[in-house]
Amino acid sequence: MEKYVKILKDNQIRITSQRLEILRFLDENRVHPNADSIYLQLKKKNPALSRTTVYNSLEALNKHNMIQVLTISESELRYDFEMAPHHHFLCKKCGVILDINVKCPYIDGLLKGEHKIEEIHGYFKGTCKECLEKKKTKKKGR
Repeated sequence: MEKYVKILKDNQIRITSQRLEILRFLDENRVHPNADSIYLQLKKKNPALSRTTVYNSLEALNKHNMIQVLTISESELRYDFEMAPHHHFLCKKCGVILDINVKCPYIDGLLKGEHKIEEIHGYFKGTCKECLEKKKTKKKGR
């Protein structure tokens, strides 16, 4: 937990057990969860945890640039511990969100330019490798 205490201290945000647990969960579960799945997982260890506390903590962590909020899915926000600029892929079949490491040819120029870039979002949507494999297997089995 020292790692997460340091992150909160470095960002001058009050240290709470809930914020520590959310940071730890996002760091250890890099699946881009939504707030409800974070809440349900953390509630197993802490039955007194409220949904509002989770939402408020996520909002505070995002406001202080400690986590990213992804809007790749039209129906919900997803959360990411990785703050370095990177792209995401959403499988329209199974809903998985994966990190995609592709170099944007414009990023270096933008970051050195006149503008202050605060967020970068690169989203790809389609069918993931696993869903494509399942489809192939299903066709062969017919």
